[in-house]
Amino acid sequence: MIKNIYKKHSFHDIPKDIVDYKDIDLLRKFINDQGKIMSRRSTGLNSKQQKKITKSIKRARILSLLPFLKKD
Repeated sequence: MIKNIYKKHSFHDIPKDIVDYKDIDLLRKFINDQGKIMSRRSTGLNSKQQKKITKSIKRARILSLLPFLKKD
């Protein structure tokens, strides 16, 4: 048997038109504890959704709504 090493989160219930850089609670679900953007493999999104999430996270970081790094 082959074990699945990566955890897949199912974020398929994301509204397609509502992904926005101002929705910080939604965007924090796609950032790991180090502040990095999670990959498609771990989130289970398709490429269009991943691009929208990535763009929104980067915009929120530039406007300082999200931190670039999480410091302990």
